[in-house]
Amino acid sequence: MLAAAIVAGGAARRLDGAAKALLRVGPQRIIDRQLAALQAITPTIFIVATDPAPYDGLGLRVVPDAIAGAGALGGIYTAIVESPAPRTLVLACDMPFVTPALFEMLTAAKYADADIVIPRTARGVEPLCAVYSKRCAPAIHERITRGELQASTLPGGMSVVEIGPDVLAAIDDSGRLFANVNTPHDYARARDLIELKPDPTQDPNTE
Repeated sequence: MLAAAIVAGGAARRLDGAAKALLRVGPQRIIDRQLAALQAITPTIFIVATDPAPYDGLGLRVVPDAIAGAGALGGIYTAIVESPAPRTLVLACDMPFVTPALFEMLTAAKYADADIVIPRTARGVEPLCAVYSKRCAPAIHERITRGELQASTLPGGMSVVEIGPDVLAAIDDSGRLFANVNTPHDYARARDLIELKPDPTQDPNTE
């Protein structure tokens, strides 16, 4: 009933085109850290990416964007329509500190009827770390065709559950849960964070 999609379609221009999922934070690559957390909720995991080559050897299905040039919202749309399950946890490839506890919270049985289950932090909603139902696909497609590509604007007419900052604080004592790696500065900060406080949920020997 649930799948997970890692969205890795961005060009990463600010990181010289590096495949962000393959950057190391501590002893592990970001994607290895994400897979370890995602496997706590589902065995059905795939990747959305234009170029499948960087992900050879992972044993995961890699699908291209269904609509080229639609940015992060296009990645979300692709994840939903390509998913073999009615509900899909969509995750950006550049978030190294996500945890099983977060994913278990987002996929809790009490939210199974919601179209979208999404965290809301002090910065706003996190559309690239959220659960979407298949019912979201037509509304997102309509927004893309209109050129409305802001991923943080949720599709209308959907039932939405927001997980707020107070609830998230219980599983994010380090304050780094939604940190991402978009720039060299972000990457340096992520590496500093892992050195300051290693993640106890990650196996340091995993490659």
